[in-house]
Amino acid sequence: MSGVLYGVGLGPGDPELVTIKAARLIAEADVIAYHSARHGRSIARSVAEPYLREGQLEEALVYPVTTETTDHPGGYDGAIAEFYELSAKRLAEHLDAGRSVVVLCEGDPFFYGSYMYMHERLADRYEAHVVPGVTSVSGSAAVLGLPLVQKEEVLTVLPGTLPGPQLAMKLAEADAAAVLKLGRTFTTVRDAFAEAGKLEDAWYVERATWGTQRVERLAEVDPESVPYFSLALLPSPAYASRTRGAPEPVAEAPSAGSVVVVGLGPAGPDWLTPEAAAALQEADHLVGYGPYLARVPQRAGQQRHSSGNRVEAERAVDALELALSGASVAVVSSGDPGVFAMASAVLEQAADPRFASLTVRVLPGVTAAQAAAARVGAPLGHDYCVLSLSDRLKPWDIIERRLDAVGAADLALAIYNPASRTRTTQLAGAVSILLRHRSADTPVVVARDVGGPEESVRVVTLGTLEPSEVDMRCLLIVGSSRTRATDGTVWTPRTY
Repeated sequence: MSGVLYGVGLGPGDPELVTIKAARLIAEADVIAYHSARHGRSIARSVAEPYLREGQLEEALVYPVTTETTDHPGGYDGAIAEFYELSAKRLAEHLDAGRSVVVLCEGDPFFYGSYMYMHERLADRYEAHVVPGVTSVSGSAAVLGLPLVQKEEVLTVLPGTLPGPQLAMKLAEADAAAVLKLGRTFTTVRDAFAEAGKLEDAWYVERATWGTQRVERLAEVDPESVPYFSLALLPSPAYASRTRGAPEPVAEAPSAGSVVVVGLGPAGPDWLTPEAAAALQEADHLVGYGPYLARVPQRAGQQRHSSGNRVEAERAVDALELALSGASVAVVSSGDPGVFAMASAVLEQAADPRFASLTVRVLPGVTAAQAAAARVGAPLGHDYCVLSLSDRLKPWDIIERRLDAVGAADLALAIYNPASRTRTTQLAGAVSILLRHRSADTPVVVARDVGGPEESVRVVTLGTLEPSEVDMRCLLIVGSSRTRATDGTVWTPRTY
């Protein structure tokens, strides 16, 4: 009968923070396995030492490399992968012999833990259990005496190995945050906190709960003194605001800020107007759908507030409330903010009397329809209509009546939101309505991700358009009876 594998979390370093279950399993195990660098010392074993017993077999899993280079043909990744395979085989031999094996892991085994690499290689063949441990993040908050998060705040955990700009962007969007894996990454992490405007509220914790623990303001730490077992912590902002001390009284209320709704265009920075770029650079806060915010370069001190794609009203209120404090706020939209985007949502919420002191501006952007049309010529060169097939905000019977009217008026038509994972029948219905008024050989432009890395633009006909090949990232342009297509070029004459 095979033995049982246990991944046992030891907590952040204090042996008294090892759970009762972990201590029992360590004492009962036939084999104790632990990772170490080539010097042979194991932090995990030192934490577990009070719970070991005489006669246990020990397996020291010694990393072939840590941060140094290697002559392994697969490079660093190849050397580590081979190490994990060999380590798993050594543990499998014990399990096959019926021995119980405990793999020691600092912190929690499934939270950046070394045990997980054994688990993925062995858990499908042997009975395996994981014992959670106190994480370094929780331990650090405890030694600081500061709450991580409260109420609706969100905790973001990040590896310090991320590129600086990406790290800064995520920190700017975060309520509370923990950044692990410091050491050589410390300067990048510190600069990312500064760029996100949150350095003064960040803390540095080294070897939390150990006898040699160290706690300092992140901004005051010497980069040369930072070991790997350290992290940067941004605790609960709500708690910090209540305990920072009452602000000095002011004679007058702060002046109201402003909101600008900015069109980013359909893709990258080449589609952004200089006016929009300047507004984004000047704003104190950026508000928008996460993927759109990711397209805006990070500026030091600027805060970001991202949200999902279906909360336009809530996003608009958030932006307006930020502006009430006197801040300048930019709300971002893809394409043009006035075309099925955030301008209407912001202006609708701004009609509330409590926002009467605020000014709202709208800056135009290149629309998806314009971008798609330009790729093939000028299919929108004469009168045209823009219509969304999404029936999330308006009934389908209204869309049907408008499609029928567009067809009868012989207008070229740009169709937004033609399909999605949950809307798979509307496009076929729209084609059926348009075929009442247009011939089957009417040109149709199917444009997907224009300006993006997956751009594709095809010209088909109304009779051959296949709805199953269209998704939410597509925009369609259906020609009028006057629209012409020749060798991939499509245009609608301006004269009759």
